[in-house]
Amino acid sequence: MPAIPALNLARKLSLIHEHWTPKVIAEMNDYQFKLVKLHGEFVWHSHADTDETFIVLAGQLRIELRDGHIDLGPGEMAVIP
Repeated sequence: MPAIPALNLARKLSLIHEHWTPKVIAEMNDYQFKLVKLHGEFVWHSHADTDETFIVLAGQLRIELRDGHIDLGPGEMAVIP
């Protein structure tokens, strides 16, 4: 059986040099895991058929919601329905 390599998120992130260009780093069933560097304001949007997960590795991310917002820092995660 082939070995399954561990994914090092910090290493993968160091390979991304441009902002706002998500890179697929893994797939599971019908889901893609993407890594992206953000800078500035993240434009509000929605997905009618799925939830979205945000995990912050470094920096800060504010997610504006219809009824408020959530602030995420390094090591924090949120699933937005």
